[in-house]
Amino acid sequence: MTEHSGDAGREALPTSAQVEVAAETFRMLSSSTRLLIVRILVDAEHDVTSLADLSEASVQAVSQHLAKLRLAGLVSSRREGRRIIYTVDDPHVVTMVEEIFEHIAPDGSLAPDPAERRPQRRPRR
Repeated sequence: MTEHSGDAGREALPTSAQVEVAAETFRMLSSSTRLLIVRILVDAEHDVTSLADLSEASVQAVSQHLAKLRLAGLVSSRREGRRIIYTVDDPHVVTMVEEIFEHIAPDGSLAPDPAERRPQRRPRR
């Protein structure tokens, strides 16, 4: 019997609930506008008007994207007077978004990984 057969191989696999939530997270970030909004919010908190300016989208479109991102738990908000301020405060989301943009060069090509940051892959059996 190999290491990947039976229960031993399944222990390392994510649960179906984990896979569903991960897929939903990637679905939320598959919109270029939503991904840009999250990237902007990783750097600093903003209100909807400044997000619209920075993302070059309408306030209405940004508002709709923010609502979806909030429901998915990727963005949080707080009231500051009459304004609502949005932020990304989940360190896992911050890391994931920062990592993908570190991996992509400004021209859209894949940036080479520095050797010291390259994760060790598990050998295939």
